[in-house]
Amino acid sequence: MRIKTALAGMAAMFTATAAFAVDYSAAMRGYMEQNLASWVAAPEIVQAIAAQNTQTAGYDASQIDALDQQWRAQVGTGSTPLIDAVMNNPASEFLRQQVALSGGAITEIFIMDSMGLNVAASGVTSDYWQGDEAKFQQTYAIGPDAVHFSDVEFDESSQSFQAQISMPVVDESGKVIGAITVGVLADALL
Repeated sequence: MRIKTALAGMAAMFTATAAFAVDYSAAMRGYMEQNLASWVAAPEIVQAIAAQNTQTAGYDASQIDALDQQWRAQVGTGSTPLIDAVMNNPASEFLRQQVALSGGAITEIFIMDSMGLNVAASGVTSDYWQGDEAKFQQTYAIGPDAVHFSDVEFDESSQSFQAQISMPVVDESGKVIGAITVGVLADALL
């Protein structure tokens, strides 16, 4: 009898957790439509991605891996030329302004080029290459209307629960040129 009661309790908990996740997905879509759609294709973002795409278009896997390793080695050190190039550009300043304008709802924003490499960021990311992650694979490669919602997870850097909303970035012609990821506090989605 105890086993049946425990299984029934676990099933109820799983059902509640699944319903909770569905609620967050709908909330993330609403947040995206109300708060992000107006600026994710801003000229600052599109121009920065387009410029980097011309530089990185011919990169192969070994070049991308070397850059990613270089970035990871620079995180938390005094010498950070690759990180500085991403963090100290006009697009990164634009992203930091969007974080500030969110009233604390947005924890991070970063944009990626057509290879999945960071172009600009509101804060330092743990790695430079996002191309192996769902936030890039399920947006850039899918098309202009793709959206990826992450699970709500505890973020060590902000010490809070957050979700990531990712979508492609398109140029003036409607062609997908990169992707953007926006971290949103779970509390802002309720």
